[in-house]
Amino acid sequence: MTDITAQELKERIDRGDSLILIDVREPYEHTEYNIGGQLASLQTSLPYKIMELAGKENQEIIVYCRSGNRSGIAKQMFIKAGFNNVRNLLGGMLYWRELFGPY
Repeated sequence: MTDITAQELKERIDRGDSLILIDVREPYEHTEYNIGGQLASLQTSLPYKIMELAGKENQEIIVYCRSGNRSGIAKQMFIKAGFNNVRNLLGGMLYWRELFGPY
């Protein structure tokens, strides 16, 4: 599955599409600024979130972080666990804020 741009994701959120958004940043980052994703820190709780999502391996999951690096790792973890429709937000929250400002 190809990754997703900030523009495409914003359009889909604004349209009300059903998405599973996973924020893999740290809690303080999520508190400072988030777009509604479920917090599952790459460092602490992502493995539990992956287990929690068992049975949804075919649903679209979008992972994001500050810049796209941690979420790239998270995407690979989901794929390794058998999820086949996982997309990484390109440029992460840094690029999102640059384009759209506060959310």
